[in-house]
Amino acid sequence: MATLTPAQAVQNILKELPSLVAVAVVETETGMPLAHHSNTPAFDAETAAAYNTEVVKQKLKAISALKLDQTIQDILLTLTDQLHLLKLSPTGDKFIYLAVNSRDTNLAMARQILKGQTAALN
Repeated sequence: MATLTPAQAVQNILKELPSLVAVAVVETETGMPLAHHSNTPAFDAETAAAYNTEVVKQKLKAISALKLDQTIQDILLTLTDQLHLLKLSPTGDKFIYLAVNSRDTNLAMARQILKGQTAALN
């Protein structure tokens, strides 16, 4: 599989989920978005990326503290009318943050799309 830049991953996700709320490829260590897009002007994908970095970091700390021999597949946050998915790259140095409307989006499809894009991130 060819490797993707963060901007390419965002564009691919937009093609497959055009009605998404927001998407960002985020550097796990710093929380800096490497590429992002929001279909909702009031939804700040950069701010969401930074805060969701803390979710990822805390879950990684919990796994370590519990001495679990596990890796994060994805993290799902369900809100009133939105789904927020976090999917780490194979190396764990980046993750994709995706926000979608829960009534418009098939969760299984969204997870598969993220899986394909994170697997190809460079």
